[in-house]
Amino acid sequence: MLEGEERRQALLARLHQSNLAISASKFAAEFGVSRQVIVGDVALLRAAGEDIIATARGYKIDKEAQEVGYMAKIAVQHGEEATQQELEIILSFGAEVVDVIVEHELYGELVGGLYIRTHEDIQRFMDKYQNSQSNLLSQLTNGIHLHTIRYKRTTDLDKIKAVLAEKGILYQG
Repeated sequence: MLEGEERRQALLARLHQSNLAISASKFAAEFGVSRQVIVGDVALLRAAGEDIIATARGYKIDKEAQEVGYMAKIAVQHGEEATQQELEIILSFGAEVVDVIVEHELYGELVGGLYIRTHEDIQRFMDKYQNSQSNLLSQLTNGIHLHTIRYKRTTDLDKIKAVLAEKGILYQG
């Protein structure tokens, strides 16, 4: 069994070698520690500046972060019935939905990593939501939420916002 820093370096090496997300449970079994130890290891690695993202499928290195030129936050408001439509609009311009952010009265800013890049990612997310007992973060805030998006061309953001506004999804305040 590897100890502390040695385990974290081995975990980081595995993440750099993989293009797929690796779950904390899989790492725990591999290293002979609890899942919570792995969660702590990842927290320490992230605090040290490593670009590790947590997805619904596990941890991965954010290799695409440097490939796409621009990032922005957009404010939207809609009910759960428009969730898939919102995501499809953003992806239709070649953008990625990085996360969802809501402002909670008690906890402040709550961020959920999405990392939705493909229509298959949308379908996985929607299936997981529909088959769970969970609520969307936006349900805590009357549908108002932010998304961080990555996009390739400076004109993409305006186009995304225009279509979201046309569909009544872009938050108008």
